Amino acid sequence: MDTRREDNGGLVFGLDIGTRNVVGTVGYRDENETFNVIAQYCKEHDTRAMLDGQIHDIGKVGKTIQIVKAKLEEMIEQPLTEVCIAAAGRVLKTVTTHVDYAYPEETIVTGEMIHTLELLGVEQAQNILREQNDTKYRFYCVGYSVVKYYINDEIYSNLEGHKAEVISIDIIVTFLPEDVVDGLYAAVAIAGLEVANLTLEPIAAINVAIPEHFRMLNIGLVDVGAGTSDICITKDGSIIAYGMIPYAGDEITEVIVQHYLVDFNMAEHIKCASTVDNEVEFEDIMSITHRVPAKEVWELVAPVVDKLAKGVAEKIIALNGDKTVSATFVVGGGGKIHGFVERLSEELNIPQERVALRGEEVLKTINFLQPDIAKDPLIVTPVGICLNYYDQKNSFIMVRFNGERIKLYDNNRLTIVDAALQAGFPNEYLFPRRGMPINFTVNGKQRMIRGEAGESSSVRMNGREVNINTPLEPNCEIEIIPSTVGEDAVYTIERLEEYTSSTITFEVNHRMVTCPRFVLVNGKLEPPTYRVQDGDQIEVCNYYTVAQLAEFMDVEIDPDSEIFVNNRVENMDAQIYENFSVDWTVLAYRTAKEDVTAQPELMEKAVTGTETPDQAASSEASSDEKEDGQNGDDESVKTEQQPGGEEDAKKSEEIADFPENLPEDEDSDHSKTSLTEGSEESPVEEESKEPIDRVVFVNGELIVMHGKPEYVFIDVFDYIDFDLSDSRGRAIITKVNDKNAFYTQTLDEGDEIIIRWEES
Repeated sequence: MDTRREDNGGLVFGLDIGTRNVVGTVGYRDENETFNVIAQYCKEHDTRAMLDGQIHDIGKVGKTIQIVKAKLEEMIEQPLTEVCIAAAGRVLKTVTTHVDYAYPEETIVTGEMIHTLELLGVEQAQNILREQNDTKYRFYCVGYSVVKYYINDEIYSNLEGHKAEVISIDIIVTFLPEDVVDGLYAAVAIAGLEVANLTLEPIAAINVAIPEHFRMLNIGLVDVGAGTSDICITKDGSIIAYGMIPYAGDEITEVIVQHYLVDFNMAEHIKCASTVDNEVEFEDIMSITHRVPAKEVWELVAPVVDKLAKGVAEKIIALNGDKTVSATFVVGGGGKIHGFVERLSEELNIPQERVALRGEEVLKTINFLQPDIAKDPLIVTPVGICLNYYDQKNSFIMVRFNGERIKLYDNNRLTIVDAALQAGFPNEYLFPRRGMPINFTVNGKQRMIRGEAGESSSVRMNGREVNINTPLEPNCEIEIIPSTVGEDAVYTIERLEEYTSSTITFEVNHRMVTCPRFVLVNGKLEPPTYRVQDGDQIEVCNYYTVAQLAEFMDVEIDPDSEIFVNNRVENMDAQIYENFSVDWTVLAYRTAKEDVTAQPELMEKAVTGTETPDQAASSEASSDEKEDGQNGDDESVKTEQQPGGEEDAKKSEEIADFPENLPEDEDSDHSKTSLTEGSEESPVEEESKEPIDRVVFVNGELIVMHGKPEYVFIDVFDYIDFDLSDSRGRAIITKVNDKNAFYTQTLDEGDEIIIRWEES
């Protein structure tokens, strides 16, 4: 047996603290699941200590509770120490809102995504309530219900497993003011009682009025009290929404007070008597006795009854997703007024037999051992408060969240997320946060690169690691370290598939030349290492200009000669596309580093594996001559510094022209001769017609070259596995004995060679 129930001697004590009166009920549930009421007592407030369901005078309400408690103790002949109470539905606040969540691309929706969407809805509802709250109360969420799910603006009953770009919900979130609950606790404390269980009045009423097996149906319940009318809706086996309207029985009583000049208590007598008697006798404030037909009272209050029925119906429809319910049950004393049930069925647009007062017929499982108790709608809620104790589904628990003590309404499904929301902990701090994305376009198509995901929040309960969906424990200590923001997105042009997966090929002087594609960013040429910025407009070009091709091949074009593109005379600005033919006259091949770096945007494209061995050999020969002559552009300087004089100058010109003037099998020997003759810095071996072997080390690996009388640097590529076409925008690093190498440089025995791509 529950220890708290033993404190009351095995009995449950329930209090319905209403606007007009306080109803106390004591009973127990037997092994047959029948609840036996052994005592019940009702006491009206001496003054209007409560208005519209809210305690205005805690002391006076506490004294009334004390009287009810004492009377019940006298009846059962034992003390009562604990009590079950209910917070009035009239103090609930409900917020209906709509939430969208868009994904960067079509995504399969998971259960976790749906849960996150619902949490976003709760958080948005809290913000709306915070802005609209014009009271001193601090509200906190006691439950929520999803009215509709959407995928791409289309209604769905279940989102999980579907593909979606945008998911949305309409959600109803219910809040309760903390001060109202604290007032109830304070009032019962005056009577020397402790709260064993706290529920909501609509839940207490529905536990009796609508059996659980009926709740699969879409049913409305209205508890018409004195100050307000409490409403709740059931569907699919659970309560999906709560609400209230701020007028009820007292509105009717006030009309009677004014018309017949009686005090409030006499007006209550007239109202109640008119529902059961044909005539009503009363005495006004002038001590004059009157006898009026009940029908006269009905006609008098008809406009107020119409207003009440219309207000209740509108609220029911709003809470039910803008549609009517299948049936409605009415409880509470205010619902007994003549004509209310009929008018409510008309406003709800449902048959009259589907709107009914619930009284004795729903109390069949309740056994009243006290013979003078009338089984009517007035006692449904008090009995429901007692029954709710056994289910223990609804009460308040206290937890400490990041050092702050908070109170939560326990719906038996509370998790750490609920505590975080109640404490105002930002929802986004619970989940990993991504860095800033980059949005840009590639050839007119939108592209987005997401930032890196941050670290998840660290969640601990009572010192142990848990997750945000861990169920709460009463009085637990919760600590959440917020999630972190990941690194912002970083993206370079060389990572674009459009850049890396395609090249462009031209026929230049009857030789095929393959080039990487140029990339324009916001109309400006950028290198492969360019970091894409948010809003960039990127275009991967499908053409070169003649000038760009010359720059890429590092050649100097004779300005006095004609340039032919597809056999038509063009200038340097002519655009050339895939497989176009280009014929020009070359003055010189330039590969010196200073020439390439003169244009940074072309630097990373100047040396790639797309060169043919002939082009590489000729360009490196020219570079070698520049190094020997300090500045190879000045021919007189070259002649002065080279012992060969004019003869060597002529050979330099021959080198520049050799790709077009020599057959391929003569390239190596010719370039070798141009480098070695007339150079004091390069050691010259005695010419030998016999082939020799040459041992060198390439990237630390021994290589033996054979079959030639002499070897130059470019010969190494015949003996190693190195893909010159795999540049991806990178420059090639070539060194011989830790010095920059040239393709036509003569190799000596034991030379140490390094060949690799330069990584960004």
